[in-house]
Parts: sequence; structure tokens; C-alpha cells
Amino acid sequence: MIRDIKTKPAKMAAPKAATAKPRRPIVVTGPPSFKRERALLKQGIWPVAGCDEAGRGPLAGPVVAAAVVLDPKRIPKGLDDSKKLTEARRDALFEEICATSCFAVAYASPERIDRDNILRASLWALARAVASLPEAPKHVFVDGRDKIDTSATCEAVIGGDAQVLSIAAASIIAKVSRDRLMCRLAEECPGYGFEVHKGYGVPQHLKALNELGPSIHHRSLFAPVVAARARHEGIVTETEIVAVQVTLDLSA
Repeated sequence: MIRDIKTKPAKMAAPKAATAKPRRPIVVTGPPSFKRERALLKQGIWPVAGCDEAGRGPLAGPVVAAAVVLDPKRIPKGLDDSKKLTEARRDALFEEICATSCFAVAYASPERIDRDNILRASLWALARAVASLPEAPKHVFVDGRDKIDTSATCEAVIGGDAQVLSIAAASIIAKVSRDRLMCRLAEECPGYGFEVHKGYGVPQHLKALNELGPSIHHRSLFAPVVAARARHEGIVTETEIVAVQVTLDLSA
């Protein structure tokens, strides 16, 4: 008896999973433009504000936020991300922006930063700056990933200070305002070098922080400040103990 021999079908190879291509970072070329603001203006949406902050990273001083509404007919030339400009150029553009634009500045103190955390304090300052503008904007561009609490429509733009002209203007106002404030704080609290590093954690600042201990302008919950306080209080305690021992020895 002959039996039919059924050949087994060949196994199909499992399809290879598609390899996800890594996302390319957004590369911004050229200076920021007024395109987004102008597009809204053509739609009848105005005022349009840009806002940005300065001072998230330092160990001392406030976060300073600024909101700016540029005059489409009097835009200062050379506006750019404040970090790309020299101090002299920032100062010159600061004066031009103040003379030709509508702007407001708000400050989030070290106490608020310690209470709310640095992100929430920054967003609070940005919202307060927008709310302080003489005329409420209808649209707000904010630098970064997070929108702010405002009655206007809000658009977060990552790398906005390098793309949106009104955000670039706000970055200059915020940066110069904070730098000048830190120079004034340096006169109140000499020895820390605030006028040089503006509160950032550079070696000069860390050295002074460890030697002098934190000032009232330092952010109490930032790690280097916590460590400096612990170290400084430990040195003070040891000194007091030695002083007491010496007093007891002398009295004996």
C-alpha cells in the first residue's frame, strides 16, 4: 500500500522588526525672526508677547523673567539669544528694547524657589511678567517646553530664543536685569563675587561659599549650598567647643 507523503511547507522567516531611526535634533540656523508674530498680526491677533527667563542654574539670586511686545515698525536690529551676545551688545540692545517696546519684568525670590522648586518658580515669574504688561497680550510665545498660566493663547517653543524675535528680546531684558541685580547684591554681600559670576556655581563662588557660608541670597535647597551650610556650621560648632574648653582651662 502506497501512502501519500505530504511534504511540510517550508517555514516562513519571521519579518524583521523595523529599526526605529533616531530622531534628529532640531537645528536652528540663522538669527531669530519675526515671522510668527507677523503671521498672527495679519490674522488680527495682537498684541503678541514673547517671554523668557534668566537664572535657573545659579546657586544664588532670583530667577528673573521678562515679557516683551515688540513694535513691528521699530524692531531693534541685531536681536538674538542673549547667550550669543557679548555683554556690551546685550546692554546696548537692552536700552533699545526698553525705548521701542512694551515690556515687563518679574522676579522669583530664592525663598519662592526653595518653596516651589526652580521649575514652578520660573513658570510663576514668566506668568507674572506677562500679567504685568500694560496691555494684555492675545498670544504669548514662551521659551521652552512648558506653557504658562495666562488668559492669552500660549505657545511653548523649544529653543525659542533662537527662533522667535520677541522671545530673543525677552531673553535680553531678563539677562541684563538679572546681571545688574546681582551686581547690586554683591555690594550688600561682599566676598562671594556675585558681580563676576552672577551666582553661578563656578570654583570662585564655591570656594567663597565654603569659607563664608551661605548668604540670605543663596538658594537654601540647592545641593552645593546645603553642603556648604553643613560644613560651615560644623566648623562653627567645633570653634565654639574649643573656645569653651579654653575658657574653662583659663578659669581653672
